Amino acid sequence: MGSKTATEAQKYVWEGAIPLQIHLHESEVTTLPSPSPALILAPRIGYLPLLVPQIKPFFSSTLPPGSDTVWFEYQGLPLKWYIPTGVLYDLLCAEPERPWNLTVHFRGYPGNILTPCEGEDSVKWSFINSLKEAAYIVNGNCKNVMNMSQSDQSELWRSVLNGNLEAYIRVSSKLKLGLGGDDFSIKLNTSSLKYRQSAADAEASATIKAGRIPIRLYVRRVNEDFDDVEDAPLVDNWDKVSYINHPVEIHDNGKCFTLGDAVKALLPELFPDKSLPNDSMSLPQVEDGEGSALEEASDTGSARSPEDTGELVRECQDSCSLSETADVKLIRIQGIEPKLEIPFAWVVNNLMNPEHFLHISVYVRVQEPITV
Repeated sequence: MGSKTATEAQKYVWEGAIPLQIHLHESEVTTLPSPSPALILAPRIGYLPLLVPQIKPFFSSTLPPGSDTVWFEYQGLPLKWYIPTGVLYDLLCAEPERPWNLTVHFRGYPGNILTPCEGEDSVKWSFINSLKEAAYIVNGNCKNVMNMSQSDQSELWRSVLNGNLEAYIRVSSKLKLGLGGDDFSIKLNTSSLKYRQSAADAEASATIKAGRIPIRLYVRRVNEDFDDVEDAPLVDNWDKVSYINHPVEIHDNGKCFTLGDAVKALLPELFPDKSLPNDSMSLPQVEDGEGSALEEASDTGSARSPEDTGELVRECQDSCSLSETADVKLIRIQGIEPKLEIPFAWVVNNLMNPEHFLHISVYVRVQEPITV
């Protein structure tokens, strides 16, 4: 999000919302009849604890005595509050569920599974810490975030709470987290007559060339065989999800750098070694000082590569073939299932979350070893 002008894709991301049907857990119902579920729209870029002020009025009259310790679950799985709502949905709902049926608890916080959450303050500081982490990855330090004025910090947080993209860009542009231009993305954008982007889109697509990109990768590994994604078994334990919080480093070598290249850098075991040239990408080593900072604190036309880009797209496709032994069932970002050959510059600039991390959900079927 290095541009000071929002692209159409960024607007769609910020306006994106998930319809929720929230039920109060039966153990906390003290009246008859049971309260009706709450129906609300949850912003994709938001966080579940921020919905509590809207939800509690639906259930306050039936809650048992005690202090509120609010948490959510889906199909028996406690939901991690610091993961954006849209990412949780993409990761846990293989087949989109509308409305998404969640259960809310106001008692019995599972402290052995979830880190403590004290409401909006906890979410805000988790967000700011993630922003510091992203700045450290991109610039090698987080001085720009640390030196933000109190008013800028408040305005930045309010812009996220209110879904105000223009206010967000106005403040976040001061952090200077943009990177150099990507000539390939400009060529790709201008070579398609059918999918020509606006000048603002072209500018945003040009703001990555070389550097480190903050990535949070969620790998949902499934042992059972299934043909359709909708048949994927439910996640009933967070141990079934691998969480990779690691930057991808891009080198300016004039080659097409794609989403597939980035995923390969993060999950090289799922792709053939020959498609991972050392001079095109690498995962930077995390220094001890950085480690502490890195600790856990429906397709749209714009997301599809143009069909008429000739050699440009064919160049990308050649470098994005999956390993014959790998079985990646799905890659999802902001509810979109993009093709691997899409320019990574476009993905980062248009689909990144407000804390400057790109969240990628990957479904992988893991074949059980054959024993003799």
